[in-house]
Amino acid sequence: MPVPVRIPPRRTVGDVLAGLGALVVLVLLIAGVPYALLTLAGPPLSPELLTLDLFTSEIGPSTILAVLVLLVWLAWFQLLVCVVVELYAGVRRVGMPRRVPLSGGTQVLANRLVSAVLVLFTASAVAVPAASAATRVEAPRLAPVTYAAPVAEGTVETVTTTKKVYVVQPPHGRHHESLWEIAEKCLGDGRRYPEIYRLNQHKAQPDGTRLQMADLIRPGWVLDMPDDARNVHTVPRDQKRVDTLERFPGRATPTEARAEAPKEARTGTAAIGAPAESPAKPETRQPAAPPAQTPKPAAKPAAPETTTPKATAPETPATTPALDLVDYLAGASLAAAGLLLALGRRRREQLWRRAFGHRLSRPRGDAAKAEVALRLGADAPGTRMLDIGLRLLGAELAAQNRTPPTVYAAHLSSRTLDLWVHPPQADAPPPWTAGDGGQVWRLPAHEGRLLEEQPGGAPYPGLVSLGADSSGRILIDLEAAQGLIAVTGPQTTAALAALAVELATNRWSDRMRITLVGFGEELTAIAPERIKAVGGLAEVLPELEATAAPRAEVLRGRVTGSPRDAHYLLCAVAPTQEEASRLALLARKDSAGYVVAGEVPHATWTIQITDDGRARVPELGLETTAQLLPRRHYQALVELFTTAEHLDGEAVPEAEPLDIRQPPAVEIRMLGPIEIVGVDPLEEGRMVLATELMVYLATHPGGVHPVVLGGVLWPRGVQTMVRDATIARVAEWLGPEHLFTDEAGRLRLGPGVRTDWELFRELVRRSHSDETARAVLLERALGLVRGPLLSGRPRGRYAWLAADELEYDVSAGVADAAHRLCEVRLAHGEPDAAVAAVRAGLLLAADDEGLWRDLLRATHATGDLVRLRAVVEGLTRRSASHPYGGGMAPETEALIDELLPSWRIHVVRESTA
Repeated sequence: MPVPVRIPPRRTVGDVLAGLGALVVLVLLIAGVPYALLTLAGPPLSPELLTLDLFTSEIGPSTILAVLVLLVWLAWFQLLVCVVVELYAGVRRVGMPRRVPLSGGTQVLANRLVSAVLVLFTASAVAVPAASAATRVEAPRLAPVTYAAPVAEGTVETVTTTKKVYVVQPPHGRHHESLWEIAEKCLGDGRRYPEIYRLNQHKAQPDGTRLQMADLIRPGWVLDMPDDARNVHTVPRDQKRVDTLERFPGRATPTEARAEAPKEARTGTAAIGAPAESPAKPETRQPAAPPAQTPKPAAKPAAPETTTPKATAPETPATTPALDLVDYLAGASLAAAGLLLALGRRRREQLWRRAFGHRLSRPRGDAAKAEVALRLGADAPGTRMLDIGLRLLGAELAAQNRTPPTVYAAHLSSRTLDLWVHPPQADAPPPWTAGDGGQVWRLPAHEGRLLEEQPGGAPYPGLVSLGADSSGRILIDLEAAQGLIAVTGPQTTAALAALAVELATNRWSDRMRITLVGFGEELTAIAPERIKAVGGLAEVLPELEATAAPRAEVLRGRVTGSPRDAHYLLCAVAPTQEEASRLALLARKDSAGYVVAGEVPHATWTIQITDDGRARVPELGLETTAQLLPRRHYQALVELFTTAEHLDGEAVPEAEPLDIRQPPAVEIRMLGPIEIVGVDPLEEGRMVLATELMVYLATHPGGVHPVVLGGVLWPRGVQTMVRDATIARVAEWLGPEHLFTDEAGRLRLGPGVRTDWELFRELVRRSHSDETARAVLLERALGLVRGPLLSGRPRGRYAWLAADELEYDVSAGVADAAHRLCEVRLAHGEPDAAVAAVRAGLLLAADDEGLWRDLLRATHATGDLVRLRAVVEGLTRRSASHPYGGGMAPETEALIDELLPSWRIHVVRESTA
């Protein structure tokens, strides 16, 4: 087969003419327009606009003309700024230019003109390396080109049965390729980058990783390209992927960096090539109205990948890099928020039984990485808005004596929550508004986030994420199908597992039952009160048939205060013909949701999971990136929740002796709001990252390799030059005596840097052996506590704490110190000082139930029953409104019964007042 030949890029006559024309237009716009304005209309601010009578006198034609002239001047100035920005990006080769606010069309025009002009000066420079490379027999990698400089066709196809591929280039200086730039260079329009993303999502790359996020690509990756792409290589269309990768071997990071980097950190150094701003908002595809509920023609059901009733875990790709835990779990933002809420409840129950001198059992390995991913991706504000917005909607409809409409899909973004209802209704209750002829009910995010908690019932517990794209998260209501929902494709069990986890942990459902058939027995560890796993359909069909109820009746009951359990069946085994028929009849008359893997007859909706990880529902016109839970992620979550069931805890390690005679030159305060004392703050925008870097190094005194540090601070990946520049900036800020690299290449903080936690541990350590000064030392240690650990940290940062021992050690250490000081003060007959000691510990360890019992005992010792009753009432209110729920520990209630027997009467009176 003939080898494709590289045609050297060159500047054509058309390029020259276009460049000269663009140069003339630029000169006319930049110089000619202001000259004409000054000559014909005068300066931007005419005398009419500078008089104080402008706002009181009648507006005449001269004033209107002056305003119009000012607007023209402003438009010209906006164009000038755009031209300067585009020219800087093109000349300096910085990649994506900055976006000028409110200048979309103007900046596009400036980009086209500047790009054409740059061809006159840059095309020849680009042609030199490309021409020399064309002499090779094998089609070479393309030479890097400047941003915005168009080049000639990169390949010529000598046969028709070929496809096109592109090799991601290594960074050059500050420039690093992104999908936007590749689309602009190869397809002529950066806004076509989603086409490249869809062609390559989840496909294996030379370094063993896969494309999971549109803004995360690595040098050396081989990307399949659309047929009209330029500046690409051609390969036989029928060539296997593995053969293509062998032909274009690449690597994710420089060999030297990977050789010296610890294994566990290598996946955290991927380069982010896309600009911070979203280059273009993809079009949001509105789902079609739900079709009439007519059954599909009967067909023999194809068996899904799980064909026996044996309980199984979801499948996983053959190669799953560590970064996938972040990609999958952090991407499931609503499920992540629900999982963290459920995990918080377990941890609170662990704290009820924590023994003195022990910390909670902490997750390790993949379980710890899973919690890091959950913290990174959890969308708590979005989850809250979805929950409260739906409850408010139900309450308003109930007040109007209306039955809630069928919501078959929803779209949640940072700006709005949209519900697609059927049939359309134009009278949405406020603050919801109706659009598209009443088919869409919308709640703006700025209003939804200000809503107060609603006591009403949850009208749509079956809403669950189908997936998400850059435009937002798409949900479907499993009940709205009013029939069977089939899930087809290569990862059906992973899709079912993702549905199960979100359904079992979401906060917009009240009474929920989920039956898993043929898989997911381990998922009961996450939500045992909601999830039940069985081996086959025969075990549950009779119960489902006996409890079926019409949807309209159930919807009305949910908002009027007489709800029944929401029930969802997720089946990973192929039903028999009889079971399929019974399920289809049941699904049509019942309000429950029925989801079955594989091609099943009579399915109303079909969720198609494609090979590249897309989810499609043709009946609704929906398509998005699928929310999946493969085997490794499934097992990591189960292990995470299993760890939260360990009640024995782990012994807190002894602190190493510390010399505290001299005050530190730089102090990092973590026991409360984050503060750095001893150095001037960095400029705005850089202090947050610098502080987190210092906190991590301070809590890992053995030293941290820069690659590991990069994976910690940028868990989704970062360019090496960005990481190194950040470290260098902090080193310059602190000085070489406070931040340096040791002989092993690890970063360390100098002895002049100390944390308040280190001082706290040293004071507590000394109190163990000095009985006479014990109270003073413990009081001095607790005086360092100013609030929750690292409070005020930005959302999305410090996710590494989930995999670190710091949180566990600090909360246990502070609670134990407060408990010990309380006992010392009570032994000396100083109950008020004992109360003060406990309250100091509660500033940081507010969920430690042992401290609350200490507070009750110390307050009772004061002999002030009014004060004791106030503590009991405060503890009762806190337990009732705690975000993790669960009330009080039994031991705490028993102690209150002993110290204040009448407390329950007062609580009842207060709740009914």
